[in-house]
Amino acid sequence: MNKIFLYSLLAVSLFASCDLTVAPTDRYDQETFWLGDKTARAGLTGCYAVLTEASLYGNASVLWEEAASPNAYNYDNRMGWNAIALGTHTTDLSIINGRWTAAYRGIGRCNALLDNIDRNTVLSSTEITQMKAEARFLRALYYQILVTYYKDVPLILSEPQLEQNDLPRAAHAEVVDFIIKELDEITPLLPIRNSNNSDYGRPTRGAALALKARLLLFEASPLLNVEGARHKWETAANAAQAVMDLGVYSLQGNYRSLFSVSAENGVENIFDIQFINEPNMGSSFDVTLRQFNNAAPIKNLIDSYWMIDGLPRSRSTYANSPAYENMDPRFKMTVVYPGSTFMGEIAREDGNNTVFKTPQTGFTFKKYSIYDEAPVSTAEAQIGENLSEINYMVLRYADVLLMYAEAKNELGELTEDVWNTTVREIRRRAGFSVASALEYPGGDSDLLREHIRYERRAEFAGEGYYYNDIRRWKIAETVMQGPIQKHDGTNIITRTFDAGRDYWWPVSSTQMELNPNLRPNNPGWGE
Repeated sequence: MNKIFLYSLLAVSLFASCDLTVAPTDRYDQETFWLGDKTARAGLTGCYAVLTEASLYGNASVLWEEAASPNAYNYDNRMGWNAIALGTHTTDLSIINGRWTAAYRGIGRCNALLDNIDRNTVLSSTEITQMKAEARFLRALYYQILVTYYKDVPLILSEPQLEQNDLPRAAHAEVVDFIIKELDEITPLLPIRNSNNSDYGRPTRGAALALKARLLLFEASPLLNVEGARHKWETAANAAQAVMDLGVYSLQGNYRSLFSVSAENGVENIFDIQFINEPNMGSSFDVTLRQFNNAAPIKNLIDSYWMIDGLPRSRSTYANSPAYENMDPRFKMTVVYPGSTFMGEIAREDGNNTVFKTPQTGFTFKKYSIYDEAPVSTAEAQIGENLSEINYMVLRYADVLLMYAEAKNELGELTEDVWNTTVREIRRRAGFSVASALEYPGGDSDLLREHIRYERRAEFAGEGYYYNDIRRWKIAETVMQGPIQKHDGTNIITRTFDAGRDYWWPVSSTQMELNPNLRPNNPGWGE
């Protein structure tokens, strides 16, 4: 499959001097770089390539991020994710400095393109307009990542230069307003849908609208505690509705196959990271789930699954079902559990299985992996790091439906019609076999909120979404406290969460040393 990142090696080599940190040390020479057709296109590919870095969506970062939530456990502390879960992280943590640096590297590359591409006289004006719209979307995405984790960040809108060395952090609201303005302006410039192979992985109108909805849901949350939350819910709902009204997206028919190569660039995908099975151009999803088991689901996640009648086990008529039976159908399509068939053998924790072990918790995820019940070849069983080719969906249609339902509920407008076009459709696709699971539970906003929050956890388990959900709902101080457990109830380790400190990541000490004007740090992190 011809994917956009086939050009990334060229882009990285040509664009290596175009990286932006908050403290650049020199300007790069690009007098001729932007004048050619191949080099200019490689420059745009360099803007995309940052997305595949391990601090963003590359390697197995999205899987490890699950371990900073009540969904999973990262025993070997990859990039510091287990330290975040334990509440023992510091300003020197790899992921905290790395995500900041990678996002600004992407911003710097986008700024360089936007400041220089108009000098190109070889490319058509139509292509230049499209390239600029794509770069602006990517820059908005990088800034959305920054404001989601670090709150206040420097707003840099020009190509890297020495003067940016001492820029202070801009107010959170200022950066958010910039992102929304950018997304609004580029939405009509982007295609409604990518329809050919060479365009897969590029942003569309739906991607800009979906990113806007995601940002505004975060901004309307109790975590920000700002005035105007209702307006943000309304605007988020309108953005999600606009994606739905495009008429080009729908739910993939089979939930399990959604996370496979066969469903790539399909009807549910809105914006994804394009991976290929080439050295350093794939992810590490397969080896992480099969061999390392360092994004291992924990008992809390398994116990959180509702039953096939659409109710929690404690309120369900299926409460006395045997373990792992009569549960939300997504459970068995998401999690490998003790006694299930995996790669042709029975999954055990005790190590007797020569093909697969789940030593950390007794569980592993199936999503974004080629591994399931069927036996695999020797070659398939030995996929190494950065060689997995299943694309990662940053934005998918089920998320849009649930964002719309959540926003409408917070506005007091989650009617039966809204339920039927959102939650009901998602549950129907999941394969619920009891009619009551699909029925509208009534207009009580608290009950509907319980259903929506459950849906988000179950629908997106293993995808790296839940950490930011528990942050924006401001429930992390409750759900991230206490011991986590293996499948048999054995305690693994005890987590803590400091509500006065841990909702926002600090600016790393490295960045503070490079630029003292980034001080003060976020609350609880000293200077």
